[in-house]
Amino acid sequence: MDRYKNLAGKLLRYGYTTGSCATGAAKAACLMLFAPDSPDLTEITIALPDGADLCLPLAQVQRQKESVTCAVQKDGGDDPDVTDGYNIYATVSPLPEAPPSALAKAPGENIVIVGGEGVGRVTKAGLDQPVGEAAINSVPRRMIKAAVAEVLALTGAQQGAKVVISVPGGEELAAKTFNPRLGITGGISIIGTTGLVEPMSAAAIRDTIRLEITQLAARGSDQLLLVPGNYGRDFARDHLHLDLKDLVVCSNWLGDALDTAASQGIEKILLVGHIGKLVKLGLGMPNTHSDYGDGRMEMLVFAALQAGADLDTLQAVSHCVMTDAALLILERAGYLAASMAILGERIQAFLDRRLPGSVQAAFICFTKSPDLGQGILSQSPDAEELRKLWEL
Repeated sequence: MDRYKNLAGKLLRYGYTTGSCATGAAKAACLMLFAPDSPDLTEITIALPDGADLCLPLAQVQRQKESVTCAVQKDGGDDPDVTDGYNIYATVSPLPEAPPSALAKAPGENIVIVGGEGVGRVTKAGLDQPVGEAAINSVPRRMIKAAVAEVLALTGAQQGAKVVISVPGGEELAAKTFNPRLGITGGISIIGTTGLVEPMSAAAIRDTIRLEITQLAARGSDQLLLVPGNYGRDFARDHLHLDLKDLVVCSNWLGDALDTAASQGIEKILLVGHIGKLVKLGLGMPNTHSDYGDGRMEMLVFAALQAGADLDTLQAVSHCVMTDAALLILERAGYLAASMAILGERIQAFLDRRLPGSVQAAFICFTKSPDLGQGILSQSPDAEELRKLWEL
């Protein structure tokens, strides 16, 4: 695709996610199934979650007697991962004709999405999909349903559609990912929240972070609002109601960002981040990317142990694959507040070790879990004071 991002003077090409591939393949297959006289397609246009259009080339088209199979090849752009170059298939077949009352349902309710060969299945709680479901995440599911519903309406089909997503070779491919550790077995996950793969050259990102902080200091600012990513930015804006004028997104390179800020004379830093990232600071990890290690559950087990948690609770936390699931266990057992206080002390200790004493640094650690109030879990003693610098 011809979309690029300028990172520190380097043009990097965007790609598209496995979720977009599955959506394109499903839409094309559905169109040829319910408009059987149409010629074989060579490309298909889908709607991304933000409403923009994305045109995808089809890698394969196969018409069967009662179904159509299409494939879109995953293209990671200049940020390829292990799925880059693999074909994502969708086989669409008609469901039995629905009664008139069923046709009045909301779009998508007469569409069934299942995982086929090479698509993983969820075996542990706390992931995007329930245990037993195919590892096709919620955003791709919505994209697929919307695309197929569009075709059903366009063709006037009086029935629903079954969509089987498959990735031949996906089971072997998954061994190179974190899926086995997360409790996703039998294949890869179909993922993506924006539909696009944003190029993430490590060197270019570090250069960009340093440049943004340097420019901030050059404008005369001595304060920095730091977030790892979109979650932190959205929480700072929507929940904390902060002005984002001094905001820098540092991705996983928290250590680099803090070092640069100190070298540029920044005197006040407020770090706002999701528990999934900031928990790693409790282990002293300056880079929170999974390639550099995990240890999230180990850190939470340690915090809970220091908080006096019983053995059953500690074991339950250790078996979790996502931080929010572990937090819910601690909350139900009555150890959440104490555990977060201990984690907070370790996060603050990381900031204090990394920065000179002349820098006032604080953090706010939050959760997006609706079961936990989607709010602040832990924060520095100075966090409220520093928040006032950015409050609208």
